[in-house]
Amino acid sequence: MHFIYSALFYLLVPFIILRLVWRGIKAPLYWQRWLERFACGSSNIPQGGIWLHAVSMGEVQAAIPLIKALIRHFPQYSILVTTMTPTGSQRVEEVFGKQVSHVYLPYDLPGAMGRFLNKIQPRLLIIMETELWPNLLYSCKKRQIPVILANARLSANSAAAYKRINSLVTQMFSGITAVAAQTSLDAARFIQLGMAARKVHITGSIKFDADNLSVDDEFHIQRRVWIAASTHEGEEDIVLEAFAELKLHIKDLLLILVPRHPERFNKVAVKCQNTKFITSRRSEENKINLNTDIYLGDTMGELPLLYAASDIAFVGGSLVAVGGHNSLEPAALGLPVIMGQHVFECEAIFKSLLQAEAATQVNNRAQLILAVIMYFSNHQLKTETGENGRLFVKKNQGALEALLNIITRLTK
Repeated sequence: MHFIYSALFYLLVPFIILRLVWRGIKAPLYWQRWLERFACGSSNIPQGGIWLHAVSMGEVQAAIPLIKALIRHFPQYSILVTTMTPTGSQRVEEVFGKQVSHVYLPYDLPGAMGRFLNKIQPRLLIIMETELWPNLLYSCKKRQIPVILANARLSANSAAAYKRINSLVTQMFSGITAVAAQTSLDAARFIQLGMAARKVHITGSIKFDADNLSVDDEFHIQRRVWIAASTHEGEEDIVLEAFAELKLHIKDLLLILVPRHPERFNKVAVKCQNTKFITSRRSEENKINLNTDIYLGDTMGELPLLYAASDIAFVGGSLVAVGGHNSLEPAALGLPVIMGQHVFECEAIFKSLLQAEAATQVNNRAQLILAVIMYFSNHQLKTETGENGRLFVKKNQGALEALLNIITRLTK
């Protein structure tokens, strides 16, 4: 099965290159640094350090507290961070600069992966969430490199898909040294797929340990602020229609709209400008004033800051079938959280927020409008809901420390 997988991957290389070209039309950074994707560039990577892989922007954001802890707790080792997307790469460079090394992870080809590991010779690999690649894990096992699956999660859909390729999954799992699962349900799914129970640890999510921000001075404006964050195609239309109706009831309402992907920033800006509302763009360094209706968060890495400036949060990817995004960031800041019905990528955490009375789930635009009105018309409910979320996050902190204990044990 492993041989068949590798052969198919080689056959797909021309199509992968075409996909890079196609993606580069919307996001030109995909046209750069192709040699890294085949392990033929970046010869200056230090050897023998700790290597962390975070596939894209979301995983990088979740890994920030872990990377900071690695720098602090393991000063004797260099830190290498790999990503697959330009946005992930940009975020690493913005937050850490020269504190860590960064390259793209090569494609999962036997030759490329072998060259890469021979070049960096890591002491340990930490993979964020569930980014499992057969040749990567096989090559690490062959070289006796410990591999930790950190902040690991496995949805029911993913588990069912893995079950259909059970022989390949068994080979992959043999290359993993430890799994730090977010929940008991995630842990059970890994074990059901064949992961040895002794390797699986329930640590919780390190997203609970993320650094909180206080609101920046420029956002101290006496307005009621609703943020719609990490939105996808189809959601901005729902949000803008909801906002138009909400303005009839809440005259001073300000909408902060933050699309998930930077290649869509301009398209969403046009949508906003086609409404009757005054729109300002964060990228143009426009200030929010009393005339601003919509503030478009079209910069990278500033979502926590924008959450901190808000009163209520809708977390996107949930009114369309994406699966939802991180609801802990706004909850940690004491914001009531609203999400749609599609939360299969963050199901356990969001259900826990619902049980803690820290969130509301909606199915459509009408229910979204009612949820926003409900919180803004009842200050006590808004405050109590936000406080429930903040306490829920605080109570569940500690995953980072548990993960560091596993890393320490494997680096000795």
